[in-house]
Amino acid sequence: MIKAGIIGGSGYTGGELIRLLLNHQAVELDFVYSTTRAGKSLSSAHGDLLGQTNLKFTGDINADVSVVFLCLGHGNSTQFLKENHFSEETVLIDLSNDFRLQDDSKFESNQFIYGLPELNKNKIENAKAIANPGCFATAIQLALLPLAQHNLLQEAVHINAVTGSTGAGIKPSATTHFSWRNNNVSWYKPFTHQHLGEIGESLNSFGNKIGKLHFLPNRGNFSRGILATAYTKFEGNFEEAIQMYETFYKHAQFTHISDEPIHLKQVVNTNNCHIHLHKHDDVLLVTSAIDNLLKGASGQAVQNMNLVFGLEEDLGLQLKSIAF
Repeated sequence: MIKAGIIGGSGYTGGELIRLLLNHQAVELDFVYSTTRAGKSLSSAHGDLLGQTNLKFTGDINADVSVVFLCLGHGNSTQFLKENHFSEETVLIDLSNDFRLQDDSKFESNQFIYGLPELNKNKIENAKAIANPGCFATAIQLALLPLAQHNLLQEAVHINAVTGSTGAGIKPSATTHFSWRNNNVSWYKPFTHQHLGEIGESLNSFGNKIGKLHFLPNRGNFSRGILATAYTKFEGNFEEAIQMYETFYKHAQFTHISDEPIHLKQVVNTNNCHIHLHKHDDVLLVTSAIDNLLKGASGQAVQNMNLVFGLEEDLGLQLKSIAF
């Protein structure tokens, strides 16, 4: 069995990881570290785990676990790893943005690999440290990677994406509480969102020219999920576009091309990404949908763990969407 530890288990991504690992056939969840809840039951933070486990949050770590997931706030993983050391055999999977960019990927003796399986599967399989992608970054990259590979993003790309309230984390804020979110939609960080850096690096990894990315993120009045639309100039015909995407994702376990328009309920509570293409005149519209807490965070982290340890890629991730 793979012994796993979680650092920072009281938030949304930590909670999703706990649920996934408790039900993973090849994993024993060894500890869940928390500075604020040490000694308390996991169900004190995640009420749905009542009766599912007797584990308690701990203030100590086991340095010899097979894999450790860092579910800390952005900027905190680096500090934690400076103060706490794991075995040389322990695989590190970080869910923050600390190590995603190439300039930040080297930390002490660890070289973090960017953990988008549809792009870096071979590298992930041989990695000892993985930087899990951001949620918006995952949805947008999966929408655009086939075009980037074929040098078809030379023109400007316009991206609009809406995320649920869980994308802002568990800590309450003025724009996450129910009275503000309910019956409300708003944009934030227009054209400057922090995920643009990792998106740009992935799209540029094919060595082709990439046009300007105009990204407008939106807050939605729902709990989880991301629906992203991206459009750019495209001179080819629609059949060529479909073939390009189907070929690129032919071996992808969780990314699927839909003939019909897509919606969030198809993917929420799953590790899937659904993609739909639509062509109008000389413009190609690509729509992608993911669950921000699963394919956009914890589910993708488990997918990466499966690849590192030579397991079936979908082990522990055969989840059902909430169709209704």
